Amino acid sequence: MTTGFSGTFAVNGTNFQLNPSEHGWTARDNLGIDGNGHPIYPAFRQYEMSWDLAFVADVKQLLDAYATVQNTGTVSFDLPQWGATDYLFHTYSGCTLQEPEAGNYFQGTIQNVKLLIMKVNTQ
Repeated sequence: MTTGFSGTFAVNGTNFQLNPSEHGWTARDNLGIDGNGHPIYPAFRQYEMSWDLAFVADVKQLLDAYATVQNTGTVSFDLPQWGATDYLFHTYSGCTLQEPEAGNYFQGTIQNVKLLIMKVNTQ
């Protein structure tokens, strides 16, 4: 994890053209309890973003990022740092993506766009 220079959301060093309407770290699933009674969580976190309305070019940026990693690759994302006391962006490399979701067209935009960034190493 390195400090992101963009100060905003970015994928592979390219700033997002449109900031998400909502975004945040998702809760990790509890995988069980160890022998000492402590919960076991996955090593990686996930970050979810959504856009109420997005221009087609903005959605294309997400789809292009997914196309580069859909089978075997990884990407880097500039995201708000997990657990920081300030709203600082950091670059997380080695991330994978779930295929972006997109809703219906509405007056030249796309509704209900969602992106889930997986395998985010916050250690």
